[in-house]
Amino acid sequence: MTRTGSDRWFFLGMALLGGSYIVLIVALLVADVLYTSPGEIRETLDDRHIRFAIRLSVLSASVTTILAMWVAIPLGYLLARSRFWGKGIVETLLDVPLVLPPLVIGLSLLILFQMPAGQAVEKLLPVTYHVPAVILAQFTVVTAFAVRTMRVAFDQIDSRTERVALTLGCSRAGAFWRVTLPAARRGVLSAATLAWARAIGEFGPVQLFAGATPMKTVVLPTAIFFEAQLGRLSAAVAVSLVMVAVALLALVLARTLGLMHGSERGAHAF
Repeated sequence: MTRTGSDRWFFLGMALLGGSYIVLIVALLVADVLYTSPGEIRETLDDRHIRFAIRLSVLSASVTTILAMWVAIPLGYLLARSRFWGKGIVETLLDVPLVLPPLVIGLSLLILFQMPAGQAVEKLLPVTYHVPAVILAQFTVVTAFAVRTMRVAFDQIDSRTERVALTLGCSRAGAFWRVTLPAARRGVLSAATLAWARAIGEFGPVQLFAGATPMKTVVLPTAIFFEAQLGRLSAAVAVSLVMVAVALLALVLARTLGLMHGSERGAHAF
């Protein structure tokens, strides 16, 4: 057998093995679509409890994303541009929310607000089993993803542009605001989009820390869980399709921004 023929069979085998997972994902999406109907989706979305869950999910995910980016931009920049004692520890701690089971994060937040410091906060602002708990649970998880995305975005920007700005009289802060951050704008949008999509789909930490009080702390994932528990699978699938649509839109937007960001870097290389 020639080398070309051998390569062809090798890549075919790899495609068959890897493609099995792609087939599974497609099968899941098709099954959801075929299980329900447009009429059932409209009926489900007319339910006031589902409408409340949608509003709270969108609101909490939006607030969470703003807070996450407020942290992710400076932390991602520091990790990409500076060396400092304990950097490895910081990077390891950022991996904790990525590898911990979501329920453990929710339980840890619940315990934290039973400690004296947490109880002091509760006296000023009720958190546990209230809307702030939804936002804090989402924030704890999604910020780690946003930081990683922002670090990659800053890593891809040539640091020489900052050094040129410094030689022209810019302060470090001025070089960041005028040169680096504008150059990373697509990375910022990509990180924010992924953070928002991740926040709107968060279930475990929200369920444990915020509870599931109807018309108070129920978000879309919780609504899906309730509908499934009550045996209303069609309603659960209808809500799931809303989340699938949101997730696909976020992924397409993030990938588009990433590709455009990569294209810009390629152009600058010339």
